[in-house]
Amino acid sequence: MSQATTDTTTAEVAASDPVLPPSTTASAPEGHRRRGGRWIDDWRPEDPDFWRETGAPIARRNLIFSIVSEHIGFSVWSLWSVLVLFMGPEYGIDPAGKFLLTAVPAAVGSVLRLPYTFAVAVFGGRNWTIVSALLLLLPAVPMTILLEPGVSYSTLMVLACLAGVGGGNFASSMANINVFYPQRLKGWALGLNAGGGNIGVPAVQLVGLAVLATVGAAYPRLVPAVYLPLIVVAALCAARYMDNVSTAANERGAMREATRQPHTWVMSFLYIGTFGSFIGFGFAFGQVLQIQFAEQFATPIDAAYLTFLGPLIGSLIRPVGGHLADRLGGARVTFWNFVAMAVGAGIVWYASTQRSLPLYLVGFMALFVFSGIGNGSTYKMIPAIFRAKAAGQITAGVDPVAAERRSIRLAGALIGIAGAVGAFGGVLVNIAFRQSFLTYGTADAAYLAFIAFYAVCVVVTWAVYRRPGAQLPGV
Repeated sequence: MSQATTDTTTAEVAASDPVLPPSTTASAPEGHRRRGGRWIDDWRPEDPDFWRETGAPIARRNLIFSIVSEHIGFSVWSLWSVLVLFMGPEYGIDPAGKFLLTAVPAAVGSVLRLPYTFAVAVFGGRNWTIVSALLLLLPAVPMTILLEPGVSYSTLMVLACLAGVGGGNFASSMANINVFYPQRLKGWALGLNAGGGNIGVPAVQLVGLAVLATVGAAYPRLVPAVYLPLIVVAALCAARYMDNVSTAANERGAMREATRQPHTWVMSFLYIGTFGSFIGFGFAFGQVLQIQFAEQFATPIDAAYLTFLGPLIGSLIRPVGGHLADRLGGARVTFWNFVAMAVGAGIVWYASTQRSLPLYLVGFMALFVFSGIGNGSTYKMIPAIFRAKAAGQITAGVDPVAAERRSIRLAGALIGIAGAVGAFGGVLVNIAFRQSFLTYGTADAAYLAFIAFYAVCVVVTWAVYRRPGAQLPGV
């Protein structure tokens, strides 16, 4: 398939790419003729004929390579969940210091998610995917050079901060893919996109396990080194196969408008409970095992054999959460999912008090499973909320095209906001573990805090979306 090069209009793309026939395109809007990259100006995924003949192949292609880039971004973001396992006594870092090293990338990544979402509107989804992929070299290169015994803790903190750039990729990727798919497929597409990215967490842990098993704990720099060529490949694939969509690039005021929507903050809070749990537990699980069950996990490789399992299961099951939400409704799935997460946290707490490793692992795997399902269902709720509000506006006499356009722009903005706030939940999880171990010597207080938080999420979901008379249709 021939592809247009930079600085093209949509008409030029249509002439060179058989996936974009001229009959489905329009001339580029005034002011966009000198945009860099490949742009699509006529995008109508809700039109069945357009979707069948033109939209679906383009959306599928963009989804595939969005997943590739986001996957590597998650791996770079999660590097410190692996690297702390390499840091023995020769590094002079206590457990509290290690929890801080895993919390810092989560914090930086959560902050970066907002500007990354803006970047899609300013530069276009394809263009920003290229840039955001190349930015992953910023932490990977110095880690490959500097990680060795004797490096100062302040240097490690700077490197941990730089790893936060990997956390921003998720928000821009999700906002971009949200534009490509019709409403009926958003739950599936967003779940698949996010799930493929989330697999970057167990993937980097498997890379760490391979390094530990082959050369031992003396060479942590080999873990980021593995990702250097992969980062370059991801950027090249984005440049070759992805597209920008003008309807996303023209919605620059959506973020400000979304902040005035109460549902923005409700969904952001709920996303702390789902994605915040997933990324927080993914970063902390290996450390918690080594500290709380030191007799069973005397060496880093002992813990590494298990740490990847939870994030892998949670990642793989995320599209299932989106699919269930498509069929049953996002609010219903999210409500019962938080009930299950509270039960899972209760099992972990009980197993911890009884020193039962098998039961502990069962409870933690349940937390990963249901955090993954909840990730998919909450993200399905976001476009459904604004779609329902748009339907009400159309009934009240608002122009259907304008109402639909507004729902898309607000959903994309909310995806960015919720992604940023939710990612901060990963910081809270690591801080909760750190304080619990510092204060009580165990993680039991942290588990009780998680149970209480999930109970609050159950109440909020019911009160806003499930209570009779309060539920928006189709959410």
